[in-house]
Amino acid sequence: MNSLFSSLRKRALWFVGVLGLTASAIWADDKINVLVWDEQQPVPKKVYANFPGNYIVDHLKKNPRLNVASANINQPEQGLSIKALDESDVLIYWGHVRHRDISEAKSQEIVDRVKAGKLGFVVLHSAHWSVPFMVAMQEVAAEDALEQLPENLRAQVDVRYKGELGWNMPKPDARPRQLHQFRRDDDGQIQLLVERPNCVFPSCCTPVQPSQVRIINKTHPITKGIPVTFTIPETEMYDEPFHVPTPDEVILDETWRGGEYFRTGALWNLGQGTVFYFRPGDQQYAVYKVQPVLKILENAAIWLGAKANK
Repeated sequence: MNSLFSSLRKRALWFVGVLGLTASAIWADDKINVLVWDEQQPVPKKVYANFPGNYIVDHLKKNPRLNVASANINQPEQGLSIKALDESDVLIYWGHVRHRDISEAKSQEIVDRVKAGKLGFVVLHSAHWSVPFMVAMQEVAAEDALEQLPENLRAQVDVRYKGELGWNMPKPDARPRQLHQFRRDDDGQIQLLVERPNCVFPSCCTPVQPSQVRIINKTHPITKGIPVTFTIPETEMYDEPFHVPTPDEVILDETWRGGEYFRTGALWNLGQGTVFYFRPGDQQYAVYKVQPVLKILENAAIWLGAKANK
């Protein structure tokens, strides 16, 4: 009897152990996978001893809901391999001066995953001029234009983009524009020609000064737990107009003592996915050491990751 009891007890413990392993596997799979990509510009490391991206990684790793990995431009395939992208639910992207080193083809791979709802895309600070963000914005411009057509015709349209990606500052009085043109070719095919958005603004980078960030949508998941207003003690200034397609929602804005204003937290729907541009940040100021800034990034990773189709 004792041996039978012992045998049954061992089997019960084994069964419980298997259930535990299975549950652990499920919980692990249920985590949100976040890839933080940093150009890792070689600058004096007075503020971030190990680059801004790794500082963000260290913060995000404190949240048990997140699996967080770092990547940079100096790694094989520039840290943006198909495998790395496929394994990620969210891509947080920090770029500054080497934007042109990321190809349009690689950027399209990122944007295609966003459109399919498989990847949330968080774009930080100077990455407004990164190729992945500009490709995303030209796709948003195309989707906006296609909304003028009946839904049953949109999938049949041949979408083309005019000109090349550019890095040109607009004149101070230039107004943002989304120029596009519909036409039919000789075979009757509808074509849509879209001017590529320039993704920049006419004024920036006054001497270091504080800014005031304001929450516009207090109920949005990205602003959860954030003060209605908070100060970034030292930062750059960006001033409107931001030459991008009109965001689907602006959830934060930012002002400076000179009267400058910027839509500092903007969201665009793209296909089945979402792009979030978050302005604050620089490699020479301690912007990512401001707790509300880190909390916004953490909230964005959770919200976008939960939306991703795994």
